[in-house]
Amino acid sequence: MSVYTKEKVSDLLFEKVDAIIIADAENDSYSTVKKQGIFEKILEGQGSYKTLVEKLWFHLQDKPKKIVDDYHVFIPMIGQFKGKYVDRINLNIEEKIHQVQITIYPIDDSCKKYIFILDELDNSEYLRDASTDRKLDTMQNTFLFSMYVDLIKNVSYSINVTELSDSPQNYDVKYTDWRQMIVNMIWPDDQKLFLERTDPDWLKKNLESGRATSFDCQMKNLEGQFIWVKLIFSRAATTNEEDFRFVFMVQNIHENHMKLFDTLKRYEELASKDPLTDIYNHGRIETEISNAIESFNANRQPVSFMMLDIDFFKKVNDKYGHSVGDFVLKAFVKVVKDFIEPYKFAIGRWGGEEFVCVCYGMNSNDLMPVAEGLRKKVEEAEFEKEIKITCSIGLTEVKKGDTAQIIFDRVDHAMYEAKTGGRNRIIMNA
Repeated sequence: MSVYTKEKVSDLLFEKVDAIIIADAENDSYSTVKKQGIFEKILEGQGSYKTLVEKLWFHLQDKPKKIVDDYHVFIPMIGQFKGKYVDRINLNIEEKIHQVQITIYPIDDSCKKYIFILDELDNSEYLRDASTDRKLDTMQNTFLFSMYVDLIKNVSYSINVTELSDSPQNYDVKYTDWRQMIVNMIWPDDQKLFLERTDPDWLKKNLESGRATSFDCQMKNLEGQFIWVKLIFSRAATTNEEDFRFVFMVQNIHENHMKLFDTLKRYEELASKDPLTDIYNHGRIETEISNAIESFNANRQPVSFMMLDIDFFKKVNDKYGHSVGDFVLKAFVKVVKDFIEPYKFAIGRWGGEEFVCVCYGMNSNDLMPVAEGLRKKVEEAEFEKEIKITCSIGLTEVKKGDTAQIIFDRVDHAMYEAKTGGRNRIIMNA
């Protein structure tokens, strides 16, 4: 067997590895000692260490999109190594994925200067790992971020940004500093809740040993899009009441959350809509009336109400049957909805053949010509079996001191006057 001297082994290693880099984190610089293969395309002879870290762990990962600036707070952290470190990353170079193993050795005790050794793995090694990755894919896509927290020492460690690397990073950061860095990634309306629920004093007070707490909020992903996540704190179970160590995780719940929102929206619509005419039901339009009055009291923007009643509708049911009557009701509503659409009124079925419109941005004088146009439109329309119908309309506007009951009594009285005064007419009750 040949004798391998230190010099011979050094030469052999230098020959076998694909790239060697000397990095200086403190002075933000690196120099390339050797590069071959794919590293010819991505490594400069010299450059910024921060740019190197960004290139290896961010931009050239198997995600082609550039990450948003908020995630750049992780760059100096990922570039810190307290000891020997090994990682595997997938580099996207010219639309082809290359799996690379990175081995890092600190040059001195300051852990500010490093030797990087980079090797591209062969296809068989890549395929074997890819198969394993697929098995873990679901879990890794679910949990975007994790770390351990020691509140007594005010330190976060074993930080793992799953979107950037499959391996935890061997650096630590003050927990209080981390909160201030991460808050900009939280949806502005959720930032107050985030700061409250991640506050060290809040966690100490509200989370007992062995228990977990969580809350949902929106947070930026790598591409800068806000997604729904669940933030989870789990306190370590120990017998020491003064031991405040936690596992913190960010779980991606966006898809399930959006499905839940869609489901809730459908149920809300079902609960708010009249099943026959597909407009607001009595309860929902009643709520709209109350909201309109509150809005008027807050900003004094004009708002009026219009009540419509189909004239002699009982005769339609008696002569043609209720199925035809239902068709006429639906056709009548369509005529009204099409006419008021440009005005953005809210319409609901008050009951039977009575309907109420909440008319935002209009006083009763503004509303009168609109109501007259609607009355004529109904009068001119032709329905099933050449049926012709008309409607009586009552109008009123909101005044200071009005309640929902006062408004309803006034508009109902106006509509009643239109009915008793000959029908197919409009009465305003100011």
